[in-house]
Amino acid sequence: MTSAVPGPVPDLWRGAMRLALAEAAAAVPAGDVPVGAVVLSPSGEVLARGHNEREAAGDPTAHAEVLALRRAAAATGEWRLTGCTLVVTLEPCVMCAGALVQSRVERVVYGADDEKAGATGSLWDLVRDRRLNHRPEVVRGVLAEECAEQLTAFFRAR
Repeated sequence: MTSAVPGPVPDLWRGAMRLALAEAAAAVPAGDVPVGAVVLSPSGEVLARGHNEREAAGDPTAHAEVLALRRAAAATGEWRLTGCTLVVTLEPCVMCAGALVQSRVERVVYGADDEKAGATGSLWDLVRDRRLNHRPEVVRGVLAEECAEQLTAFFRAR
């Protein structure tokens, strides 16, 4: 199920997206694309954060979502992040969408669409494949303009 932001954005998602935007900014000094992610517990508590670290770590899997999911699993002691929400500034790619399914998050909330590599509805729709045993809810467009502008500014400056 994909939905654009229904009516007013829940304050929880807006606040978490602002944290994700701040996390994304931390990627820039190392030359990483500014993508940030936050994992919220079922009660809305921040469990973990992550930003792209591919350049900094020399690791092709060091996407913001993967790092945030790993840290949330470490914080909870459980790889199943049942009931959790991942909030991320850019629509997840195929790898990250797969990680969302595998981690059993309840929901992914993202800001900017990724027309080149998005895998939660814009280019591909991996998370809603009927053959999967877990399909997280997808909410798109939370603070979309701010998220897109952060990326645009990064690429403009290169």
